[in-house]
Amino acid sequence: MTKPAPKLTPKGLATRARIVEATARLIYEHGVHGTNNELIRRTTGVSGSQLNHYFPDKEGLVRAVIQWRAEEVIAAHRANFGALDSIDSLRRWADWYGADELAAERGCGYGSLAAEIIKKDLDLHEELAAGFARWQELFRDGLRAMRDRGDLRPDADPGHLTRVLMAALQGGMLLAQAARDLAPLREALEGAIAYLTTFAPGPR
Repeated sequence: MTKPAPKLTPKGLATRARIVEATARLIYEHGVHGTNNELIRRTTGVSGSQLNHYFPDKEGLVRAVIQWRAEEVIAAHRANFGALDSIDSLRRWADWYGADELAAERGCGYGSLAAEIIKKDLDLHEELAAGFARWQELFRDGLRAMRDRGDLRPDADPGHLTRVLMAALQGGMLLAQAARDLAPLREALEGAIAYLTTFAPGPR
């Protein structure tokens, strides 16, 4: 059973946040298996007893990393693309990811983390699903607004279109990572946006 998190002072919260962010980046670089306590301690400058104080078990630390990654991707989307409620904003989103050279090397930060954890003996599937659900809600809200505004036909299903966009991103990143080439990602995202535009209303 996971121990309850200790009550923390502002300094303790800052230290905990530093550990989580550093661990998230280490996992992205080295994977879950390759990120051990020694590497975390060396990177963050905390002692073994400090690390154990904030995170008594690895599952608790990975759970915090999932939450941090989800928050990071949602904040980046809001900052860079706004409400994602227009074809132009969705094209900016596609172009932004299609130019991400790191994607061709390591894949999606959240998607890669999810793929690794699913294969591990960690009971964190609900946390992963919740993170993806929050991410996808950004698209559903934007697509719903487009439909309500008349930019998409009434038969456009925001849930379906959201899954198409997310599948294009995650699948395209995997292909880009395997090929070390961003072309598959760009083409997958361009195809998803092209499909989305088929739901635009005809001339009035």
